[in-house]
Amino acid sequence: MCEHVFVPGQATILHADLDAFYASVEQRDDPKLRGRPVIVGPGVVLAASYEAKAYGVRTAMGVTQARRLCPQAVVVPARISAYSEASKAVFSVFDDTSPLVEGLSIDEAFLDVGGLRRVSGPPADIAARLRREVLARVGLRITVGVARTKFLAKVASGVAKPDGLLVVPPDGELEFLHPLAVERLWGVGRVTSEKLRARGIATVGDVASLPEAALVSMLGPASGHHLHALAHNRDPRPVVVGRRRRSIGSQSALGRSRRSAESLDAVVLGLVDRVTRRMRAAGRVGRTITLRLRFDDFTRATRSRTLPRATADTRPILATVRDLLAGAMPLIARQGITLVGMAVGNLDDARAVQLPLPFEHSNGADLDAALDDIRRRFGNSSVNRAVQLGRRQGMTVPILPD
Repeated sequence: MCEHVFVPGQATILHADLDAFYASVEQRDDPKLRGRPVIVGPGVVLAASYEAKAYGVRTAMGVTQARRLCPQAVVVPARISAYSEASKAVFSVFDDTSPLVEGLSIDEAFLDVGGLRRVSGPPADIAARLRREVLARVGLRITVGVARTKFLAKVASGVAKPDGLLVVPPDGELEFLHPLAVERLWGVGRVTSEKLRARGIATVGDVASLPEAALVSMLGPASGHHLHALAHNRDPRPVVVGRRRRSIGSQSALGRSRRSAESLDAVVLGLVDRVTRRMRAAGRVGRTITLRLRFDDFTRATRSRTLPRATADTRPILATVRDLLAGAMPLIARQGITLVGMAVGNLDDARAVQLPLPFEHSNGADLDAALDDIRRRFGNSSVNRAVQLGRRQGMTVPILPD
């Protein structure tokens, strides 16, 4: 792991974020789609071009609803391999720009350019050159925010979208930040936003004006301290390179059609297979199993459980996820389900001593190894479990390498 020391007083952190990534790749590869509203589906909106967003189309919305909002939209199937290749090409540009790159997702990253002034010029020039290089080499437009902290750089890129560049000078940070809507703060989702706005707190400046104790009383210790710090742009985190994942997960967008318990189980099995395969390939084991759900009204729920010891074996992880899902079925029955995801956290190297869990069988690891070998040789879709046959698995999305 390589870290760069945080240096206050310098706007040297870049947050680079591709614009409407999946939809932009489709428009790049098909000239007939350029300038037209594009929705990447099917079933549920995985991405929408800015032309479609102008009509109110948004990610995770059902495609049927999106078509009602924007009848002229072109709906195209997702091409996961094309997005993965485009991401690799963009990250190659990032790596050529700075040795200090921290990937956040398939389409965004932080870069620290603090030590490059002599060879590459000031951060604003580096950011402008980065945008030109991504367009020239990959054919995609990217927005870059430049600031003294990671938090503010990300906020700046959000404000500058689409296809923009925004530099926040150190002496103008709070002047820029405080008029923004409170939702710009990391960690302010729908529920927290409603709590704050119900008390007349609508901007970041409103949050900053509150005593920290008042925020803690209102939102709890973790959120209260976190939002108070961000509202004053206190974020000492450096850009970190080479940090291994703290969790490995996967998710599937399901659309808005009703799902039986059996079909959800097939989706969960596919997710667990994918995650545990990645864990074994990366040499990781984990203890904390998390199930994530998103409902028809866009609300979310999370359920977690920690195992007695770390594992990468499919059986104990699948058994745990199934148990968590069973406990959430009454909620799913009431609210519907549009997305299911799972992750394994508390990761460690697989070299750690592993003792069998009570519900593990001796041939479980052998079966995992055999399936992994078949998929390596003949492709991920070459073998599936019987319960998955004939069932729609939902759309999984590409992720950063482990």
